[in-house]
Amino acid sequence: QVQLVDSGGGFVQAGDSLRLSCAASGLTFSSYTMGWFRQAPGKEREFVAAIRGVNAIIYYADFAKGRFTISRDSAKNTVYLQMNSLKPEDTAVYYCATSGRSAVRAIGTYEYWGRGTQVTVSS
Repeated sequence: QVQLVDSGGGFVQAGDSLRLSCAASGLTFSSYTMGWFRQAPGKEREFVAAIRGVNAIIYYADFAKGRFTISRDSAKNTVYLQMNSLKPEDTAVYYCATSGRSAVRAIGTYEYWGRGTQVTVSS
């Protein structure tokens, strides 16, 4: 029943911005942590950012601080990842995911995943 649809990726140049979206259905939005992860070629999937459902506390990976902003619109059941000052090393498939557990940076915490959206940043 739970479904996540992530979108908004694209091909951009270094320094450009993108906003990713994740539309959730089949869950009580405020009861779940929503997270963003990414996976670059040859690398493991890594945590990017998350927002807790109950109190909206936000967490970022170090590389995301100051450049990326996670937010949510509860009325739309949608979470966003605004990415500014993009770098070539940000190139990856970005996934949204949802968790009802506390370890917000751990991949194993997340039960439901979107299909991913490709972000490509050229120099």
